[in-house]
Amino acid sequence: MSGIRTEPAAADAGEEELRTLAERAGAELEEAPALEIVRWAADTFGERFCVTSSMEDAVVAHLASRVRPGVDVVFLDTGYHFPETIGTRDAVEAVLDVNVLTLTPRQSVAEQDAEYGPKLHDRDPDLCCALRKVKPLEEGLAGYAAWATGLRRDESPTRANTPVVGWDARRRKVKVSPIARWTQDDVDAYVARYGVLTNPLLSDGYASVGCAPCTRRVAAREDARAGRWAGTGKTECGLHG
Repeated sequence: MSGIRTEPAAADAGEEELRTLAERAGAELEEAPALEIVRWAADTFGERFCVTSSMEDAVVAHLASRVRPGVDVVFLDTGYHFPETIGTRDAVEAVLDVNVLTLTPRQSVAEQDAEYGPKLHDRDPDLCCALRKVKPLEEGLAGYAAWATGLRRDESPTRANTPVVGWDARRRKVKVSPIARWTQDDVDAYVARYGVLTNPLLSDGYASVGCAPCTRRVAAREDARAGRWAGTGKTECGLHG
């Protein structure tokens, strides 16, 4: 047992109550340390709180494990991940006091290819992301009232206004981004201090790690998300906007 105090009334609150709670917490916790933000979420929602991770690094999973050992960490296995990403997931599961839950799409890559044709990610990346990321996450989060992400405001212009706690209107859940105010230097310092696991690709020219067909290394002075869906005009997979 983690000893974390839960508040079932908040976890089971209605949609309007949760939205109000999220907006109030976002304002009150704006300047709070990341660990305090995660602690608030874990205390408030108990077992109905989870962390999502792309396995680019384990920073948010590590933060959550410090305040709620055994916390659920949700990972989307799209079928297109780099081997290094799957290896990072396995290492996180082995090293951290967390419960890694791997979600998979309803169709395998081969089944999707048979229905939509091969390399859907090249022809219609939005549809590919919807099938292999957005829908599985919506189904996987069904039992939770709040979820934590590793979004940071400095990653790209589309994430510049990310609240530390906000309302996810699409999924009707509280969305927690405890490191939203962090910079890459803050992340690096945390990783160094606690020996947090990171994806090896981050040391091989990749600043952001997604599916292999849609991710490339970044050049000097490009923002961290520039290597995702390069040349398509696409900036987000649909999980966060």
